[in-house]
Amino acid sequence: MMIYIKKVASVLLVFISIQATAQDVLTKSEALQIALDNNYGIKVANNNIEIAKNNSNIYNSRFLPTLFANAGANYNNSNQEIERQDGTITNVNAAETKAYNASINLNYTIFDGLGRKYNYKQLKETYNLTELQARETIENIYLQLFNVYFQIARLTENTQNLQQTLEVSKHRLLRAEYQYEYGQSTKLELLNAKVDVNNDSINLINVIQQFKSAKRDLNIVLGIKQDVNYKVETEVDFITLEPFEELLLKAKQNNVSLNQNEKNIAISTFNIKANKAGYFPSVALTSSYGWNKSDNPATSFLASSNTTGLNAGLNMSWNIFDGGSTRTRVANAKIDLENQNILKQELLETIENILKNTWEEYQNKLFILKAQEQNVITNQNNFDRTQERYKIGQVTSIEFRQAQINLLNTKTELNNVKYEAKLIELEILQLTGQILDVKF
Repeated sequence: MMIYIKKVASVLLVFISIQATAQDVLTKSEALQIALDNNYGIKVANNNIEIAKNNSNIYNSRFLPTLFANAGANYNNSNQEIERQDGTITNVNAAETKAYNASINLNYTIFDGLGRKYNYKQLKETYNLTELQARETIENIYLQLFNVYFQIARLTENTQNLQQTLEVSKHRLLRAEYQYEYGQSTKLELLNAKVDVNNDSINLINVIQQFKSAKRDLNIVLGIKQDVNYKVETEVDFITLEPFEELLLKAKQNNVSLNQNEKNIAISTFNIKANKAGYFPSVALTSSYGWNKSDNPATSFLASSNTTGLNAGLNMSWNIFDGGSTRTRVANAKIDLENQNILKQELLETIENILKNTWEEYQNKLFILKAQEQNVITNQNNFDRTQERYKIGQVTSIEFRQAQINLLNTKTELNNVKYEAKLIELEILQLTGQILDVKF
């Protein structure tokens, strides 16, 4: 209970710290912790684990005996007439009969063809499977969270770039207005400057709207309802990944879908053995300790009786032929096992193919990222030189605008590639079963 309170308190402290000061930074690690504690899908997955844990308990295994108590009382009031062998007749009106009983009963199955043994193993494997399903949910939440988080980061940087572009365009419009007033430029130059300011304003408004929508999407993933004013980290650190062959080996060992398939194979194997229990006899122990008392009317041979004692016995039952239902269940269980093995082969081929494609795409993104970083430097130098020449009238407004657009597009593409590469890196880590080990 104390651990739970501490976890809740830590999450509340994060919320308070974010809301206390406007535009505080919500770090990746803080966002991840909030999502793990509040995300609805993770809460459901954890509840499913608890259900599977309860089902795999010894109390649900049929290994333990059953113990129950019975008690009762009967009363009878009737008019009786009895005729003896010598012909005499006795009549008793309102003859009362009272009977009382109480017992404790124990039943225990000694042998059931090993059915409960393999059913119990199935339940254990089902619990392990449920844990893997919860792990898959958490892995997907990781990807979903950082997909939205990096979308906000990308839009943050794009917003800053557009704001800078708009400021430059506003200065250009102001310059065009002065030049037009003093007859140093044409009306066309002024109109072009106004159009460019309007276009830059529209682009900025659109990005701001996307930014707000992305924040609301992030709140859904975090499992919070209120709007929280925060910034996100825009720095991206890339991990040095192993060579492809090593990644493929880890994927075959740790991929959550393959691990689930292995548990399904184990469950199917135990299911075959559990169904084969129908071919064997079952042996059960029954035992009871009881008390019986009766008060009889005059017509009875005994006036009363009182018995106390122990009763025990062994019972064996053997369904020699059940119409073929056991045979059918075993045959279907074997087919299910075959399907799981087929699925395993399909998963192996699919995961290898996806990993290969993702790995190649990741390498391409890293190459493009380096190229775009150089392009930004080149376009920034080109824009700075063009801006200086524009101020002294050596280039036209069209050439200046083109240099401005080239710089903006290059910065935008750099942001896109940077976050796309990071998300692809996370996909590789998920495929290889390593994403939960990443420290943000």
